[in-house]
Order: sequence, then C-alpha cells, then structure tokens
Amino acid sequence: MPVEHIPHGVENLCEPGAAVYARALRDGGIRAVDAEAAPCLIDFGLLHPGPDDMRWLHPTAPAVALPRLLRTIENRVAQHRRREEKLTAVFESFLGLDSVSPTDGEAPAIRVLQGLPRIEGAIEQAIAEARDEVLVIQPGAIRPPETQARIGDREQEILSRGARLRTLRVHTTRECLPELAHYEELDGDIEARTLDEVTESLFVFDRSVAFIPASKDDGIALELRHPALVEYFATTFWRLWRLATPMWPKAAHPPVDNGITARQQTIAGLLVEGLTDAEIAERLGMNIRTARVHIAKLATILGSHSRAQLGYLIGQSAILDQDR
Repeated sequence: MPVEHIPHGVENLCEPGAAVYARALRDGGIRAVDAEAAPCLIDFGLLHPGPDDMRWLHPTAPAVALPRLLRTIENRVAQHRRREEKLTAVFESFLGLDSVSPTDGEAPAIRVLQGLPRIEGAIEQAIAEARDEVLVIQPGAIRPPETQARIGDREQEILSRGARLRTLRVHTTRECLPELAHYEELDGDIEARTLDEVTESLFVFDRSVAFIPASKDDGIALELRHPALVEYFATTFWRLWRLATPMWPKAAHPPVDNGITARQQTIAGLLVEGLTDAEIAERLGMNIRTARVHIAKLATILGSHSRAQLGYLIGQSAILDQDR
C-alpha cells in the first residue's frame, strides 16, 4: 500500500523528494514509476517528463530551479507590498473622520470576527507575533491533507522562534497515522495530550490574545484581549492538560478501570444523557462505526442484551462514579 504523500512547501522538501531529486541529478533522469513517492517534485518543477518518452522524468538543474523559486517568492512579496500600499491609500481618507480615538493604539478587548478570511487573518497575525507560548484545543481527530500542511507550516513557524506549543486533542487522534506523522515532522518544543472529549476550538497566544468560536459552523469567532478572559482560558487549558493522557512526544496509554477504558466510561455517560450513536460520535471526534464498536464492548462487559438494559446496567454499575 503506497504511503500517503503529505502536501508541503518547497522549502520543506520531504525526504522522498530529496532522495529522488538527488538520484535524478546523479543519473541524468529517473523512471516515472520510481518517482511516484515524490509527486511534489513535478509540482515544484524540479522534475519534468522527457519529450520523447513520458515514462522518464528529467531533473531541472539546481542552478536554474533555485533562481526561479526565489523569483516566485519575490513576486509574492512584491504583491503583498502593493496590497499594503493600496490598503494605506484606502484608509488615509478615513483616519481624519474617526471620532473615537484608540487608547495608546490598543486593540479592543473583544472583537467579533465574521467570515473565515477575517478569522484566518487575525490568527495569522497572532501567530506572527507569538514568542513564548501557544495553547491549542483541537476537537477533531482527522484534518484534510491541505489543512494539515497549512497548520504544519504555522506550527513550525511558532516553534522556530523558540516558543513552546501545547495541544489538546481527542483520544481518537492516537489512531490516526497522518496526525502522528504530522507531529514527527515538527522540530521544537511541542507536546500533545488527549482526552475522551474536549471543548470547542481554543487558541491562546502568549497569554495576551485568545480566539474561540462564536457559531456552530465556525463562521464567526471572538478575538479576546481582555487580560482576565485570556487568563481564564489559559488556566482552563492547563487544568484540562493535567487530566489528559500524553500522546507526543512520549505516548502513554489511557487508563483502564475494571476492563472499562476512560473512553467507554465517557460513552456510558453520554448514553445515560440520551445521546444517539451519531451524536456520541460527533462529540468524541470518531466515526459512528467506531462509536458503535465501543458501545458493543461496553454492553458485553456489563452483560447487556438491549439498549434499554444497557442504560439500566450503566446506572447500576457505578461506572459513572469512578474517578477518571
């Protein structure tokens, strides 16, 4: 089974890509089938099909590729500069009309961000300014490859400045190989722990700004800069952190009590609350089939033969009274 190739930038050339490109340079070319592990080389223009035989790929000389890639970066920088100039020109006419003067240029304590572009832009700015500590709660277990690559670049940017990164995920993340591979690629002071269930998304940067969702579809977020609010969310994070099970860099197994895992104990509580299988799966970041497997194991342990009986046996078993 071929290994999934995780998207990345050319400045973070993957090991298969580096090996295939080096081999192609030494040999003057490489068979297309031998380069399948590194499709990024074609995307970056480092390999290209031969004019006479499409089964062979030829390398672009480093002396040619490097200036081209640098020009691409320079063009992006120039484009950003032009946008800055246009934005400044647009706001010059408004600056004299503002009747509310900011206090020492401070941002508002609470700001509503509507739309993903505004939310992403605000978080990008916070990432660029973070120097000491970034705390993250990520509810979902699996992220799309393109999202994974973008997040990886952000996290490495933070770590490269010497800041520490701490992330809370759900237990099902432990079974997701792309997520584990993601952590292996990062270099710096990063740790991740897991819980059966976490809160909605949370980002806290240097204990100076926090971001939380303000709508179910993540289309609205709150940017919080009030010191008391930011400190509250940071304290909440660290309390959850102490209850969580280490996953990275050194994994520990979630606790098991009388044959019942912490995850099954959580599922038992959600069953008693009356949640459906689909709702339980969504709450715990797993697919519905996995949720039903855990429910079936719980029923087997308790000797239940029906859903109604399972709820009764959970109540009688004192599972929910156990310390987690």
